[in-house]
Amino acid sequence: MEFWNDEITDKSWQRLIEFRKEIDFVLIGGWAIYIYTKLQKSKDIDIIVDYPILRQLKADYRFNKNERLKKYEIKLEEGFDVDIYTPGYSKLTIPTKYIIENSVMHDGFKVPNQEILLLLKLGAFIDRKKSIKGGKDSIDILGLIFNADINFKHLKSLINEYKLENYLDVLLDILRDFDLSSVNYLKLNIHSFSKQKKKYKQIILDFL
Repeated sequence: MEFWNDEITDKSWQRLIEFRKEIDFVLIGGWAIYIYTKLQKSKDIDIIVDYPILRQLKADYRFNKNERLKKYEIKLEEGFDVDIYTPGYSKLTIPTKYIIENSVMHDGFKVPNQEILLLLKLGAFIDRKKSIKGGKDSIDILGLIFNADINFKHLKSLINEYKLENYLDVLLDILRDFDLSSVNYLKLNIHSFSKQKKKYKQIILDFL
């Protein structure tokens, strides 16, 4: 079962493959989590690029500059957006420069390490937790926790460094409040989800 329409996610994935051939970028957001988990595909594409690549994209696409969210946007006719973040301008949970410097290659894509990606997704969830996208964020977050071998010691050091102390509490809330009707998106049943929930709740509590 897919969270978004298969036709749109397939088109988004194909566009992402095309971008990979054309430009250098760090992939973040839902597609980056899919790279790690192979669970839920994404609709919109979220990337970090440096300014020479931004200029290249501006020559090929119509842009919007979103001053409120500190990002650039390409709205495609296929029904999804490309959100573009840049060093110095964009304000993410973790500075874009640090994300670029700590990215890794995974399945042919440059992505943040899983601890950085988790904090980015938690930041997105906090901003929109009562929306449909917030529901997708909670699925992505638990998918990453359950499948991506998170180093909680490293996660805690990042939380301390960037003063994100409430993020572990948010993670506990997501575990506690997760809608059990959505466990199929994690490819789990109620019993296996409960075991994972108990395991990771204790791990998180140990780091609080």
